[in-house]
Amino acid sequence: MENHIYIGGNKTVKLHWDGLTSEQVKEQRDKYGINELDKQKKEPFYLKVVHTILEPMFLLLIVASLIYFFLGEPKDGLIMLIFVVVIIAIEIIQEWKTDQTLNALKDLSAPKVKVVREGKTIEIHSEELVPKDLMLIEEGVKVPADGFVIKANDLRINESSLTGETEAVWKIICEDFKGNVNDELDNYWREDYVYTGTLVTTGSGTILVDKIGSQTEYGKIGKHLAHAENTPSPLDLQIGKLVKICALVTLAFLLLVAGVTFINDASLDLKSRIVQSILSGITIAMAMIPEEFPVVLMVFLSMGAWRLAKKDSLIRKLPAVETMGAISVLAVDKTGTITENRMTVTELWPLYSENQTRLTEVMGLASETDPYDPMEIAILAYDESEGWSKEKLFNGELVKEYPFTDELKMMGHVWNRNNQIEITVKGSPESLINISTLTDAEKRSTLEKITAFSNQGLRVIAVGEQLVQTIAEVPETIQKCQLTFLGLIGLSDPPRATIKNDIMQCKKAGINVVMITGDNGITASAIAKQVGIPNADHSLTGIEIDRLSDDDLGEHIKTTNIFSRVTPEHKMRIVKAYKQNGEIVAMTGDGVNDAPALKYADIGIAMGKRGAEVSREAADLILMDDNFSTIVNTIEDGRRIYDNIKKAIGYIFVIHIPIALIAFVGPLLGIPQMSLFLLPVHVVLLELVIDPTCSVVLERQPSEPDIMEREPRNPKETILTKSLLVKSIIQGLVIFLISFFTYYLMLQQNPNNDSLARTMGLTILVVANLFLVQVNSSNRLLAIQTFKTLIYDKVIWLVLGGTSIGLLALIYSPMNDVLGLSALSLTQLLVCIVLGMVSVLWYDLVKMVKNKTSI
Repeated sequence: MENHIYIGGNKTVKLHWDGLTSEQVKEQRDKYGINELDKQKKEPFYLKVVHTILEPMFLLLIVASLIYFFLGEPKDGLIMLIFVVVIIAIEIIQEWKTDQTLNALKDLSAPKVKVVREGKTIEIHSEELVPKDLMLIEEGVKVPADGFVIKANDLRINESSLTGETEAVWKIICEDFKGNVNDELDNYWREDYVYTGTLVTTGSGTILVDKIGSQTEYGKIGKHLAHAENTPSPLDLQIGKLVKICALVTLAFLLLVAGVTFINDASLDLKSRIVQSILSGITIAMAMIPEEFPVVLMVFLSMGAWRLAKKDSLIRKLPAVETMGAISVLAVDKTGTITENRMTVTELWPLYSENQTRLTEVMGLASETDPYDPMEIAILAYDESEGWSKEKLFNGELVKEYPFTDELKMMGHVWNRNNQIEITVKGSPESLINISTLTDAEKRSTLEKITAFSNQGLRVIAVGEQLVQTIAEVPETIQKCQLTFLGLIGLSDPPRATIKNDIMQCKKAGINVVMITGDNGITASAIAKQVGIPNADHSLTGIEIDRLSDDDLGEHIKTTNIFSRVTPEHKMRIVKAYKQNGEIVAMTGDGVNDAPALKYADIGIAMGKRGAEVSREAADLILMDDNFSTIVNTIEDGRRIYDNIKKAIGYIFVIHIPIALIAFVGPLLGIPQMSLFLLPVHVVLLELVIDPTCSVVLERQPSEPDIMEREPRNPKETILTKSLLVKSIIQGLVIFLISFFTYYLMLQQNPNNDSLARTMGLTILVVANLFLVQVNSSNRLLAIQTFKTLIYDKVIWLVLGGTSIGLLALIYSPMNDVLGLSALSLTQLLVCIVLGMVSVLWYDLVKMVKNKTSI
């Protein structure tokens, strides 16, 4: 048996065809390890629990639950603790999901593979492969290691999982192999090299294994996934800051009120004074701690995810619901996201117009009768639309085939039909022109058309024929044919029908759409121009990105929207560069090559229909219909959810201001503890009103009319902006003044009937709460207008009606005595309703003035 092979003419590489010996395999395994991906280091369970508990939102829940337990309300305290347990469980499940991502990557390796060792062909588990192994691959095999092609027989490999491009690649024998295994390659996606996880579609080959495990291209993807950190969403950061501020302010007021109460109750004994001061302090703490925040976030995000799921957008991580509304850069793949992922004949150019029908017929005859190639499928589909069904087209005897090879770049079929022998050929224009009978003038016009088609981003195929009378006249090889050149076919993966309008809508919303593709720059730029992506005249290639530092790349991306011939590493660097520039980035993808970028993006969007399992596991959001329009709709929903969360936060602050001031001012005025406006039990009752009204009513509010005409919000801004804070304070002060003044006036008139004063003040607060949620539902529409939008919503009626009935039950049932309340007369009830309405509806007048000013 020969012990060497010849590669690239005079370049000789010494290789033992007998393969590695057992001793050499052991040496290689000791040096490089086994062929598997890096395992992620898991955080201990107890640390996961500790980190979760120490988050500000959950510390707030724990403090609130302890207060409820202290006040003898174990049920409420238990509910709060259940929230903590649920969130911890979600975190653990998410960690398990990350493990699933890596496991999905591992599954891409073939379980077994044939190798040559010690002169024998044996089958081993793919994890046992080592560098310098001679690996044998054939049709249907999933490549388990990276390596050089040293022998190829019609070897064609689908590399879409890495490159994102669906067209299979013909492999050639390596010509620049230096014999140094594990050398870094200067260019990616070589035709003389195979990659882990790709699929052999035709032919067979012998591969010299170069890289295994984490050193392969797939291994690099796994390494990035394993070490990618989950960064908090912009909303998480904003809420965290807000909660810390609330906690500090609450602690200060607690100590202040407790101290004032202790001093004012000098007539009591020391023990009673301490108890009363603690109760007063706890009341103010309960009044000020916005423990509704976790409930609001959970309801808004959960309901948002549920609504999006009904629109074919599956949310895997709840914060993604809101973060989608904050994105400023949308990075999309070309194939399947912008385009339909379906090759189509878009241009047909006959050399002479009278040949068009014949061109259509011959290009079908030159294709396989049962094709798997996307371009041949497109050609036959076009023929079908022109009346050339398979039965009509393939109505003769297939006499001979000229197979496609990478050297020839063309193929042909010889048919015995219509009483003559028809030689039909299609392939690369350059190859066909060389064996055609074109004149110089015809060649010039053909080359001009080829250039025009290429500039449009089309894949160009030439078609020719030769007619002979007998089989004996059929040339032995395709190179000996003398073809009549019929014309050119231009194929493309056409843009989706709605993509141009969707990108226009993104522009209006201030979102920069960029294309990141493994395809060439000409095709990418042509598609970008068609769909309206800006800066489409030039692209930044993967090779150019390699020459740039991270800082230089950050500058280049400010004026670049097209990135072509990129690798998974490039995609990840591009996403990181945008994030370092302060952008909120959403990235779409469907292949394993997209997984690292999906993981590092603020929002990773995977395709549900055609996406690889790895990309879906790494993503935050999965499009069940693979439609770009769904992304735009999700962005709009995300903005609506954030708007409504802001409204809910503002609403919570408004309603907490009068509660806190009532709890604070009462002791300052020297009102006895038992005659105070609000006791702890009343604060709990108000919380029961606040939670459903702000969580349910505000969550269901539709989006503002201009929501997709605004610039993306600044992720660094606080959720409680200055304008919202000022508005909330003023609204809260007005409600406080009207409710407390009514209570205090009634208390002065009836010193021995504090329950009546308390009932009127409490009724005003509840009524104000019901109208406040409608007033604050929109920044532009009046309360009556927002109510009309949801007038047929049964849930809204259930919440508002249930609250009203609950209030009447508390006032007029025997429970009123237990709660320190008393029944109101009809006049007193109507007065409270009117005062409650007035305390909030004044803000509609402000809206009317603002609307007139903006016109």
